[in-house]
Amino acid sequence: MKVCGFTFIRNAVKFDYPIVEAIRSILPLCDEVVVALGQSDDGTEELILNLNEPKLRIIHTIWDDSLREGGQVLAIETNKAFDTISDDFDWCFYIQGDEVFPEQSIEPLRQSMLRWQNHPEVEGLLFDYLHFYGTYNYIGDSPNWYRREIRVVRPTKTIRSYKDAQGFRKTNGEKLKVKLANATMHHYGWVRTPKAMMAKSKAFNKLWHSDNWVEERFSESVIFNFNDFESLAEFNGTHPEVMKDRIAQANWHLEADPTRKRMKPKQWLRYLLKNWFGVYLFEYQNYKLLK
Repeated sequence: MKVCGFTFIRNAVKFDYPIVEAIRSILPLCDEVVVALGQSDDGTEELILNLNEPKLRIIHTIWDDSLREGGQVLAIETNKAFDTISDDFDWCFYIQGDEVFPEQSIEPLRQSMLRWQNHPEVEGLLFDYLHFYGTYNYIGDSPNWYRREIRVVRPTKTIRSYKDAQGFRKTNGEKLKVKLANATMHHYGWVRTPKAMMAKSKAFNKLWHSDNWVEERFSESVIFNFNDFESLAEFNGTHPEVMKDRIAQANWHLEADPTRKRMKPKQWLRYLLKNWFGVYLFEYQNYKLLK
């Protein structure tokens, strides 16, 4: 079985992305990892090269900063990496620059890949998600956080990154047929210093909105207000080993109260059904889960 990882990144140093940890976390499963490296001005290329990893293949890309709708440039950059993967791979393992794959999920994912390798009706593998928020001690548990997403796909190029690159679909718009991978992805996109989080928020909102829109909402803000959350839960599990040093160097704190909830009635209903009965009402599913 041959597996190729792929990802994209730009200005990882400036916006404090754990891209090194992300790449390291998937290396044990991959024969090659393609990194679409966007034009950066902060030493991101040196950061990647310092991995000194023979499995890495870097392609240099130019982001189209004129694309200001729906985060579509993120899908375009994802596809640039994906399109360079040859068809002789069995699976392609996608990871974003703020995601890290825990070592406990490596063997279960390997077994899922092997199990469905020769079943062409299975077009992708679906991961569970943990969304960390504020610090490494809390996870977002409101229904607005997506529960699952596709992170392993076939190398066929009729598969495309979808909208803002959260998931995948076919070129004709059809959802992919997937199986659960018995694997969990850790998402750290909302864990940075308050200053770095604000810088990242300003930059990324420009992928959806105009400069005027961003300035109106962020012009007077220097640090990010992490206390503006819907619902949090304490995280009592373990983080991936590759995150150990980064977590040890964290120098900010968030004293959140997980009992404080700020949800509208519809969200409360969804939250209670999820927690009490395991029912995910109105859940967004960008895939067709095969039984």
